[in-house]
Amino acid sequence: MEQIGHFIGGKRVAGTSGRTADVFNPATGEVQAQVALASAAEMRAAVENAKAAQPAWAATNPQRRARVMMKFVELLNRDMDKLAETLSREHGKTVPDAKGDVQRGLEVVEFCIGAPHLLKGEFSEGAGPGIDIYSVRQPLGVVAGITPFNFPAMIPMWKFAPAIACGNAFILKPSERDPSVPLMLAELMIEAGLPAGILNVVNGDKGAVDAILDDADIQAIGFVGSTPIAHYIYSRGCANGKRVQCFGGAKNHMIIMPDADLDKAADALIGAGYGAAGERCMAVSVAVPVGEETANRLVEKLIPKVEALKIGPYTAGDDVDFGPLVTGEAQKRVLGMIDSGVEAGADLVVDGRGFKMQGYENGFFVGACLFDNVTRDMDIYKTEIFGPVLSVVRAKDYEEALSLPMEHEYGNGVSIYTRDGDAARDFASRINIGMVGINVPIPVPLAYYTFGGWKASGFGDLNQHGPDAFRFYTRTKTITSRWPSGIKDGAEFIMPVMR
Repeated sequence: MEQIGHFIGGKRVAGTSGRTADVFNPATGEVQAQVALASAAEMRAAVENAKAAQPAWAATNPQRRARVMMKFVELLNRDMDKLAETLSREHGKTVPDAKGDVQRGLEVVEFCIGAPHLLKGEFSEGAGPGIDIYSVRQPLGVVAGITPFNFPAMIPMWKFAPAIACGNAFILKPSERDPSVPLMLAELMIEAGLPAGILNVVNGDKGAVDAILDDADIQAIGFVGSTPIAHYIYSRGCANGKRVQCFGGAKNHMIIMPDADLDKAADALIGAGYGAAGERCMAVSVAVPVGEETANRLVEKLIPKVEALKIGPYTAGDDVDFGPLVTGEAQKRVLGMIDSGVEAGADLVVDGRGFKMQGYENGFFVGACLFDNVTRDMDIYKTEIFGPVLSVVRAKDYEEALSLPMEHEYGNGVSIYTRDGDAARDFASRINIGMVGINVPIPVPLAYYTFGGWKASGFGDLNQHGPDAFRFYTRTKTITSRWPSGIKDGAEFIMPVMR
């Protein structure tokens, strides 16, 4: 049995707590490894290691820090296949989807290569008699990230890349369900030239999380996961005086107007609703057709597409549409949610509950499910299912359709499909949700914009990646100075370069 430990001080180390968790192969249901669960003492040792390494890294000029990121991008491209295969084996998503997971993180690293520009402050000459005022951005010190199972490459890179580019040391607590890729990323960062101790990876459960929340040397925490845990981390972290950003659950709607291209809308719903088995915080889980005719035509187009989806293990080839859920617990929960929808009176027009794959009967698979005539009082509408389940909620007109995402607890992402520019502009202006797509099903911003939801989907003042990440992982210092005039001694005749 493979034993997975931690990554501290530039190398892999074994766990010492004596506690472990099973890491499954979701396609077979078999335990393929055991991951160590850190004690508070182990977490504290990792923080001490990071704290000792951080001052020298902060004193390294931003251009040299950016060069580490440049090399890291090169290494990510070199090892893309290896990272994707490992990710698929532990998470269950297809290899092409796993490569997309790595690529989306890589793009944030590419943005962080611009750290020398992004860290520039402001300067005002002559703010008073002989007085200049300027501001500088400085790193916080030791910061931490707590990341989820569904994107074990992308979200860790969203967190540690900007934090490290800013001059911080980073403690990563990834999901214990698929811990191997974060360790591989840490090894690649060392190969790229990152000093030991600047990125430490500590595996663990709630005990490790609480140790992060209560550690006086950790200045900031970033989290992605469920809303109840996001609220817990935000509340406890802020109470301990830390800077905290937390991103929680979602229930993303797609509104389909009567003038929309229904073939394109149906294809968009299939990819956005069932990709990665629905285990995405930006998955579209609610389709809202406007008008009975639109709804009838949309459902008619969706049913054969859902029934034709190819489900299987990542080893079955690149034409597999999605794989198993991450654990048996997740499978049981999703099946229970589907049962509750049937009991509540929704029409299960495609029932994937009985899906079994020959040779993989013990895998954590759930077949694609499609509900029609779902209403806003049903649990399958109110709750984030996080599985391959799409619900159709019919709206009689645009205003009723708009009210559904507006009044929902979550506010992560939303989209509208229409040919009407007025409707699209009105929708984008009025909607109270953080990320909006117009004829785009999953409106995840590119790396140079910021990612973040509203309402119960986001806690904190700043978003992930983009310029907000550099604001979150630095603090501003403002200096007011007055100097007598002087004359510079000596002369240099060599072209100035970075030294």
